[in-house]
Order: sequence, then structure tokens, then C-alpha cells
Amino acid sequence: MNFLLAFIVLIPLGSAILLGFMYLYSIKIKKLANIFFTIPALLAPLVSFLIGCFFFIQMLGSNEVILYKVYKWLSIDTYDIDMGFMLDNLSIFMVLFISFVGWLIHIYAAGYMRDDEGYGKFFFYFNLFLASMLLLVLADSPLIMFIGWEGVGVCSYLLISFYFRDSENVKAGNKAFIANRVGDFGFIIGMSILLFHAGSYGFDYINLQNQIANVPLDILTYAGIALFVGAMGKSAQIPLYVWLPDAMAGPTPVSALIHAATMVTAGVYMVARFHFLYDLIPNVGLYIAYIGAVSSIFAAIIATKQSDIKKILAYSTMSQLGYMFIAVGLGSYSAGIFHVFTHAFFKALLFMGAGAVIVALHHEQNIFKMGGMKSKIPLVFFTMLIANLAICGIPPFAGFFSKDEILLVAFSSGHYDIWLIGLVTAVLTAYYMFRLFFVVFYGTNYNENRKIHFLTKSMTSPLVILAVGSIFVGFFGVPEVLGGHNLVSIWLEDFSLKEALHVSHESELILMAINVFAALIGIFVAYKKFFTCNLGTEHTMSGIIWHKFYVDELYEKVFVNGVKKISLFISYSLDVKIIDAFVMGLSRGFIKTGKFVSVLQNANTSNYAFIMMIGLSVISSYLIMVLG
Repeated sequence: MNFLLAFIVLIPLGSAILLGFMYLYSIKIKKLANIFFTIPALLAPLVSFLIGCFFFIQMLGSNEVILYKVYKWLSIDTYDIDMGFMLDNLSIFMVLFISFVGWLIHIYAAGYMRDDEGYGKFFFYFNLFLASMLLLVLADSPLIMFIGWEGVGVCSYLLISFYFRDSENVKAGNKAFIANRVGDFGFIIGMSILLFHAGSYGFDYINLQNQIANVPLDILTYAGIALFVGAMGKSAQIPLYVWLPDAMAGPTPVSALIHAATMVTAGVYMVARFHFLYDLIPNVGLYIAYIGAVSSIFAAIIATKQSDIKKILAYSTMSQLGYMFIAVGLGSYSAGIFHVFTHAFFKALLFMGAGAVIVALHHEQNIFKMGGMKSKIPLVFFTMLIANLAICGIPPFAGFFSKDEILLVAFSSGHYDIWLIGLVTAVLTAYYMFRLFFVVFYGTNYNENRKIHFLTKSMTSPLVILAVGSIFVGFFGVPEVLGGHNLVSIWLEDFSLKEALHVSHESELILMAINVFAALIGIFVAYKKFFTCNLGTEHTMSGIIWHKFYVDELYEKVFVNGVKKISLFISYSLDVKIIDAFVMGLSRGFIKTGKFVSVLQNANTSNYAFIMMIGLSVISSYLIMVLG
């Protein structure tokens, strides 16, 4: 039954191809009703999830690694690359929540996009996106992973610039695509280093893990850094994060899928998948942890001053990804993946709740033009309250367990600076999330008599399921100090810390209390400033934080304009001075030669006779002189 492994990817891929042909038929021949697109679009992630459940049950009670080689994809000299799939404890864990949360987002998208003329095209891109992510996590080798890695990059470009008639959306899509290509260049270099130094017996993960210890540490260090550059781009960490806020240009379900279950989590998964590499180079792991810590607090600071509801959530994603990189960088891959898991539920809920508010207010995204939504859409209010409590780390909601474990790892490993950055970030997270919440749902005096757009059941029902998940999925990782068993850590035993945490239960409880207190401080400050926020007054946004520390402007000036200047210089020096000069000089030479020849070839018979006589005279003179 191992062949079913391929169908986890093939079903959404086949669905995407079918939807693509149906869309072409719809626009070229006869328009199809949305239901014809909805059925295959929504069935695909559900079937992938059910197949994943089948394999999960099969794997319970064993550490079996399921392999399925489809065919030989590439053969170069002694290298054979198979199109193969691998299912272990990490990949099945990822498959289950990617497909399940992806399915809920699909249901939500059916309601959100129901009046859009590109409904069929949207789900074609959407299912292709899901298929690419599933291929990424199920690949049995870095090269096959890279196919999925590039697939999610292409699909993100297509979905971010979905409303391509607006040039700003196209620019946002281009920005995401280019920033990710920079990161992907690092991924290719890292992959090439591993192929050259450790891939002689096969370039799949199992063989790499067996051969990696034979590679010199300096080579492994270069490979680890290069691979992480790819993760910086895909998971929006400093300095390659600038694409993520602009990615909000796409439809809100796209934001939910990118931030919750697919693209941005790929970098964290990649580092965890290469745990056998990073375990040997802890100095690079520490570098990853510091990048994550700085990214988390940097994004949180920016989020405190933003007014676009989706951009606030985008920066919160970047910040939460920073937490995940702290964990995987310090060697606790299971803690990082646990936060990926809980984050998938509450972040999908936050984006879908934000989308519901946006639709209800006829596509308004400025939080200071909202207000008073508690009484108008109470279901969205309650579900977003749960998501807010979860992301802030308030017990017993999901984010409390996963975030607490990450901060515990940072503290117990002796990296108190990283722990402190994470703690301050927790305060800022609680502040900006409840700033958003209080302004949107409790703000007063902004057009209170406006008509609210109707929200369909397909948009609200997934919110309830995700809210339940945001409450309960954290209980899969209840720590021992609270009388539980961290089932996620047990399941991902091979990806857990190699050494036990040296911290007493009393210290662990104190750290938990500090984390919760920090979040409560942020909530309290937001409550004092924004609970009774009067939206009828002017809310002018300015300052260095509002302008995101002018990083975009700096990149524009240094990199974009710099590349333009270099291009123009090369164009002028190479094209004008060398290529054009050579071509034009050659053409001028032909013209001059032509003019000279035209003097001879002028159709004048007497001239021709004269030239012939000169020629004969010269030849005769030469013969007389030579022959004597």
C-alpha cells in the first residue's frame, strides 16, 4: 500500500490540472457554475488528509519509515536520483495538519471568492500550491524537496498577484518572487555542497545522514549556512523578510494558507529535516537562533504601529517564525515543529477572522476605520478572541504550551539574552494583537450605522473548528511539570533535544508564570490605550516604526537602484562602447567599401575598357620582368 503515499501529492496536483482545464473551458467555450470548481477543489485536501490518517495509524507504535520510489528521475554518471517519497514521524506530522488546515481554508475560500470572476483560476493555483507543499514535506531527497520548494514559490507569485490589473499587486508578487530567488540561490549552493561531498552513495536523506559524518566540519558549516539562506527567504527572516507584508495583496485565503500551513513554514521544516547536519554544526544553529530572535522582536516592534489588519498579522507571522527558528537553532527541532503545529491553527483563524471582518466591511482593511464589530459579527468576535489568547500564550490555549517550551529551551540552554528577547517579544505580541482586537471590536464612533455584508456559512464554520483547535491542540504537548506527557516531543523523539533540560520543576513553573505575566502586561497596556478607542478622531500614523524603519526604502536605494545603475553602466560600456561600436564600425566599413566598389562598378563601358587595359598592362609588365 506504499504507493498511496504518492497520492497524497498526486490528488491535489491532479485536481489542480483538472481545475485548470475546466477554467479554460469556462472562459473559452461555456461558463461553468462555481459548484463544478468547488467539488474537486475541496475534495483534494480532504482525501490527502484521509490518506495521511491511514498512514498515521499504520505508523502508531513503530518507528517505521515508509519509502516509495516512483521511478528513476535522473541519472548522471554514478548519481541516480529517484522520484521518491519518504514518510517518517516528522513528515506525517506535517502532512496531517497541512492537509487538514488547508482543507478548512479551502472551505472558507469557497465563500470568500464566490463572486470573483476568477473563481476557477483561484482554486487551480490554490490546489497547485497545496500539492507543492505536500511534495516538499514528503520528498525523500533534497532535490525532490527543491521541486516543491520552487513550486510554492511560483504559486505564491501567482496568488499574491492574483488581482493583476492593479500594478501594485503585481509589484508585490514580483517582490516575493525575487526575494525568494535570492534565498533559493543559497539553497542551491548548500544542496550542491552536500551532493558533491556526501552524495556519492545516493542523494536521499537516509544516505546523507549515514555519510554526513565523513565530511569536514568547515564544509558542513558552509552547507548549513547556505541552506539557511534559503530558509531566510522562504520563512521571511532578516534580511529577506521584506516580501511578506506586501504578500497581503492577494486574496485573504491566500494569506491564511501561506502563513498558516504552507510556504513560510517550509524553512523551519527544512532545518528540522536536516537535523543530522545542524547537530554537527551547533555554531551555525546558534546563528540561526539569533537570527530568529532578532527577527521576532524586530517584526513585533513594527506591528505595534501598523494600521492594515492583514499587515499586522503578517508581521506577527514573521515574529512567530522567529520563535520557531530559536527552537530549531538551539537543537530542539520538536519544539519548533510543535509551534509550527499550534501556529497553523490560531494563525489560520486570525487571517480568516480578519478576512471575515474585511468582507463584512466591504473590503476595508484599516483597523481605524472599523470599530464596533463585536455586536455585528459576534461569532467572528469570539473566535478571534480565542486566536488572540492562543498567540499571546495565555493558558490553556494552544500557543501557551508551544511558546513556553521554546522559551524554556532558550533559558535552560544558558542563552539568557535569547530568552529575554523572546520574553519582550511576548509582551509586544500581546500588545499589538489586543490593540488590533480592541480597535476592531470595541472601537466607537466610526460610521456606526454602516451596513454589514452578509457572511456565508462556508466562511464562518471553519472559524469554529479552528477555534476548537486553538483551544485544544496545545494539549498534545503538555509538559511533565503540569502532570502531562509531551506527546509531540515523544512522537518526534529523533528531532528532540539530545540532552535533557537541566532545570527544576520549580524553576520551570516560575518561568511559565513569568511568560504568562509578560503577556498579561501587553494585554493590559493595549486595554488601557484602545479598549474605548474613539475612531471618530484622526489617527495619523507616522514615525520610523510606522515606516518600518525605512528598510524597504533602503533596499530600494541600495539594491534596486544599485542594480539599475550597474546594469546601465554595463549596458553603456559593453553594449554601446564595445558591441555597438564593433557592429557600427563594421557596417561603416562595408559602406565605405561599397562606395569604393561603386566607383568601379558604374556601367561605363569606356571605364571598364580603360581598367582592363591597365590590368593587361600590369600583367604584361610583370611577365616581361619575371620571364625576362
